[in-house]
Amino acid sequence: MSFAFDRCGSNRPIDRPTEAVPGKVAMTRWGILILASLLTMAAAPARAAERALVLDINGVIGPAIADYVVRELHAANASGAGLVVLRMNTPGGLDASMREIDSAILGSAVPVVTFVAPSGARAASAGTYIAYASPIAAMAPGTNIGAATPIQLNASPFQSGGSEQKSQSGKAGAPEDAESRKAVNDAIAYIRSLAAVTGRNADWAADAVRSAASLPAAEALSLHVIDVIADDVPDLLRKIDGRTVPVAGRPLRLATAGLEIVAVPPDWRVELLTLVTNPNVAFILLLIGVYGLILEFFNPGAVAPGLVGAISLVVALYALALLPINYAGAALVLIGIGLMIAEAHIGAFGTIGVGGIVAFVIGALMMFPSRAPGFSLSGAVIAGTATGSAALLVLALAALLRSRKRPVVTGGEALIGAQGEAVSWQGSEGRVRVKGEIWLARADAALKTGTPVKVVGRDGLVLFVQSV
Repeated sequence: MSFAFDRCGSNRPIDRPTEAVPGKVAMTRWGILILASLLTMAAAPARAAERALVLDINGVIGPAIADYVVRELHAANASGAGLVVLRMNTPGGLDASMREIDSAILGSAVPVVTFVAPSGARAASAGTYIAYASPIAAMAPGTNIGAATPIQLNASPFQSGGSEQKSQSGKAGAPEDAESRKAVNDAIAYIRSLAAVTGRNADWAADAVRSAASLPAAEALSLHVIDVIADDVPDLLRKIDGRTVPVAGRPLRLATAGLEIVAVPPDWRVELLTLVTNPNVAFILLLIGVYGLILEFFNPGAVAPGLVGAISLVVALYALALLPINYAGAALVLIGIGLMIAEAHIGAFGTIGVGGIVAFVIGALMMFPSRAPGFSLSGAVIAGTATGSAALLVLALAALLRSRKRPVVTGGEALIGAQGEAVSWQGSEGRVRVKGEIWLARADAALKTGTPVKVVGRDGLVLFVQSV
């Protein structure tokens, strides 16, 4: 409201439009932007919580699988996913990798479901422990679980089948030696602790460790080893909807019926790590590295053998650090290679070389434990690498024999057989020119100047020659 004078001079109030204040407009715009950002941030976790991530554990549980599962569980916790499903088909694996996965599952704020699928799959050995560590364990029809007896190796891998053992007293499942008993008792205590957390059948779990017991899906459900039998992941999400399970030490009611199923396959990093930690690949890389460095040492400046050898050796050592290996076997392999190289240079009529081949084969057989599922060395690889090493030895020996048959090109013996001509001669002695040099010479018969001669012997600075 403001006052103005009209033409008559009277003053009366007149209405004018109120002008907008620029500061207020800017504050309003900023408020809208902040509100929109908050709504977006609130909507992102909500969308993430509507997803069920499916991770596939297909094959032996080793460092690559452990890295894959642990990284994806951490990512799921960061994004606030609604559920993680471990779709599993495994014969077992390494104890260290299995415990790493179990720790990630037990510490996850996102509920984890282990689903043994599809039909025909199994959760043997290490897979049994992972199923017991999960808040929900499920199986598809036609699958089995169990056989969790440990095998005492360098890195304590678990066997896929777990053979039943008997002690001298005849009691089934009792290991004979103290070291095996320690491993079995430790495994029993561990799986019982997992059963106590998830509320499953601890007695059967102990029996699966002690005597390698195994169950099909229907019996596993009736004995409360698992929680549900489902045909596939959508059926699984429908059947576990509304259940209350322990997640990170707290009860959580699952709401899974409407979750979007998102498969998260292993990335290139997992595939590369899986390839590198394959015992056959690691063994071949080790041989390439050793032979490459040896070739570089004997041929300085070649560059390529040394470069390839160094890279292969570093990758092989990285893989061997993650694998259960017998170091005595690895030492025998290296000793065998050293003996074969020594044979090529010493030439001991094959004795050292044969010993090197024998040491190489024995070391290769000992290097990787044959009872560890998926971590044993292939017989074809052992035969192929041994044959290849023997072939290299034969080629080196053949080259050595050929070099011995070649004429000597340096030293005093290099003049034997060389040709020249007589420069001057008197009686049985004279001077000859051989390889551009003048030598004192002797012969059985007198020679004329300019006569072609051939050196047949030498005595110090005197050559014995004969006419050609």
